[in-house]
Amino acid sequence: MKIAVIGAGLMGRAALYDIISAEGVEGSGIFDIDSDLATEIASKYGNNKTITGKLDASSEEAVYDVLKDFDAAVSCVTYKYNPIITKAAIRAKCHLVDLGGNNDVVNSQLELDAEAKDAGVIIIPDCGLAPGMVSVLTADGISKLDSVDSVKIRVGGLPQSPRPPLNYQMVFSAEGLINEYWEPCVILEEGQKKIVNPMTAIEDLSFEGIGDLEAFYTSGGTSTLPDTYENKLNFLDYKTIRYPGHCDMFKPMLEIGLASRQAIDIGGQKVEPRMLLKTVLDKNLSYNDLDMVLVRVTVEGTKDKTDKKVIYEIIDRQASKESLTAMMRTTAFPAAIIAWMAAAGHIEQRGCKPQEVVVNPSVFLPQLKKRGINLVITES
Repeated sequence: MKIAVIGAGLMGRAALYDIISAEGVEGSGIFDIDSDLATEIASKYGNNKTITGKLDASSEEAVYDVLKDFDAAVSCVTYKYNPIITKAAIRAKCHLVDLGGNNDVVNSQLELDAEAKDAGVIIIPDCGLAPGMVSVLTADGISKLDSVDSVKIRVGGLPQSPRPPLNYQMVFSAEGLINEYWEPCVILEEGQKKIVNPMTAIEDLSFEGIGDLEAFYTSGGTSTLPDTYENKLNFLDYKTIRYPGHCDMFKPMLEIGLASRQAIDIGGQKVEPRMLLKTVLDKNLSYNDLDMVLVRVTVEGTKDKTDKKVIYEIIDRQASKESLTAMMRTTAFPAAIIAWMAAAGHIEQRGCKPQEVVVNPSVFLPQLKKRGINLVITES
């Protein structure tokens, strides 16, 4: 099988790193608007069977020309290109997964379900970490119970050694971070979808060996889960994990207007506050210190008429400055695994579907272990 990666950024290079060693993969490719970068990344993270090329992801025809020679692909470019890439993949009869990150974009992709089914391909959006892997963990937990009352998803990417005042470093795009902190959040409450404000409902939690932390509502992490499980379980939510005090310090910056896209006049120049904030975050919080990713998914309900709780927990630490970051591993590897599953025939459904519906946890979870992502499952 042959699997392509679109986008040679941090997640694209991690996806390529994973794909070249996956069972049965005989060819790979990485494509980017910057062909020199694609070549550089192929040399560092690929192998002698990795091909490269320049690709403008805004051109459906250009994407089609690349994907027609591959069995599956992973989109690691910003989510705004995913509808175009999805249409090209359907035309090319190439399975596709992407890292998603925007519910409206995902919904537009799901509307292409019939076309993908007719083409005999599976298209699966939102296959990163959160949205992403946590949806498969949720589906697995739900399958272990006769009835489910609640699902609570907690995820965070953090520096191993926090620096004040925000105790945070950039581990993915600043645009993505601002979206998570500013856009509405969708949860399930009493079985119905409900919108809640981001950066609210702060709760305390802790992880062994790390200590006290906080978690609060952010957008995007639930992805398609509220639609899939509406009226099937009572409660489902998603919160982002940070070091204590982060929310109270960061939230006021957004509330005074720094998340706005409406340009303001500064000394005769039009400046978009959000662009200013993004620039400041990237400049001042890009420490490149060792990072870690924390995941906790708690599923509660009943089994054989007895209360039961299933907890999935991951603590993934970057090993060294030279190694892939924990965020790269836990975001790109799940997407690469699902692309491999599609190409290898481990996903039988066709169309454009949510991963919690089509990804078999019994195949997916052992693949995480193979990659050194230590998932601990506790049942009580």
